[in-house]
Amino acid sequence: MKRTLTTGPSASANELRERAHRLIPAGAHTYSKGDDQFSSNTPAFIESGSGCVVVDSDGREFLDWGMGLRSVILGHAYERVIEAVAAELPKGSNFTRPSPIELRLAERIVELIPSAEMVKLAKNGSDVTTAAVRLARAATGRDLVACADQPFFSVDDWFIATTPVNAGIPQATRDLTLTFPYNSLDGLRSLFAAHAGRIAAVILEPMALDWPAPGFLEGVRALCTRNGAVLIFDEIITGFRFGLRGAQHRFGVMPDLATFGKAMANGFSVSALVGRRDLMEQGGLRHDKERVFLLSTTHGGETHQIAAALATLRELEDNDVATRVWNVGAKLVAGFEDLVRELGMEHHARAVGAPCSPAFLFFDTSGTASPELRTIFQQGLVEQGVLMPWVAPSYSHGDAEVERTLEACADALRLVKRGVDEGVASVLVGPPVRPVFRRFN
Repeated sequence: MKRTLTTGPSASANELRERAHRLIPAGAHTYSKGDDQFSSNTPAFIESGSGCVVVDSDGREFLDWGMGLRSVILGHAYERVIEAVAAELPKGSNFTRPSPIELRLAERIVELIPSAEMVKLAKNGSDVTTAAVRLARAATGRDLVACADQPFFSVDDWFIATTPVNAGIPQATRDLTLTFPYNSLDGLRSLFAAHAGRIAAVILEPMALDWPAPGFLEGVRALCTRNGAVLIFDEIITGFRFGLRGAQHRFGVMPDLATFGKAMANGFSVSALVGRRDLMEQGGLRHDKERVFLLSTTHGGETHQIAAALATLRELEDNDVATRVWNVGAKLVAGFEDLVRELGMEHHARAVGAPCSPAFLFFDTSGTASPELRTIFQQGLVEQGVLMPWVAPSYSHGDAEVERTLEACADALRLVKRGVDEGVASVLVGPPVRPVFRRFN
């Protein structure tokens, strides 16, 4: 059943927003959750969630497709995960020595992930991607890192140095990270040729929005081997969403190191660095090489969050969640594409990416990406009670949610068409969304 929300956040929600901006830089602790990433009628704060429905601070319900920055793969407050956390909490959450549950999760990850011979846990994706880079530099004795031109790898200097928001990062640090176009083996070859014997690691997501071209991932693997560089797969998003054994298993290419997070614990804060034993052991105690201070986080062994990860992995396997997520996403994408064709909007709206993690892109009459049209689409969805800043299908989404979302998409795409035909100013309410990585506000 379709329902229309006629207003945006209430005065009380906007007052909360102003209080937040006075105390928290950008008003949120994650830039992707900031006001500049959403249409002005998007709920200002989320109070709670259950399954794929969230409730804002005004008590309004929304069908959620953002799902905690793609981390909530089973559903908000998923019962079996919450039960596992609740069972662990009375035992305490953090101790002076490791807990056996840390070992159990490491053993489970090694069972599942093809490239995992050893495991180191942390809390955030940035923790483990940066640890992977450090380990690669130590193992090779080289300084340079090559990363694909994909959206995000870390909050740390080695990656943020490549973005427009590189204030505070010394030029010497900026010079240590190189970039190459995803799907361009020639681009990577050129870097290896120009910096012969100096590149420690190549890091990339196996897939972000673009499918890997035939032979691309295999070619990257071969180039790294030939040039003595460590291949790092950032599977923070693809891990467990693309399949229980990661995108590396789906695409059949083995990295030297890989990082996981997000969907691994259904929104709880757990991440993992995995990889070859000879590399990972350099961060351990049982070798005679120079030590690598790999990862050492006070909260990396929090037992209740590890319990959440174990419960999540069990649910992912028992319920074949990856297949469900791919199927739900495929139905949503197919319906979206049908609506686009019906409205004659093929030049202005397009679905890209894998069905388990797709994106809807919008373009102006010149074919340039249009934040204004994207915001109008988002604005139209919010009016219908659908929160979809990006698309992260979960186990809690089903045919009914897809049908309701496509009804909302039909109305939202008609608004986008009006924006194209009559000008965005005739439709857009408030400012358009902005890139996270921009030099000035």
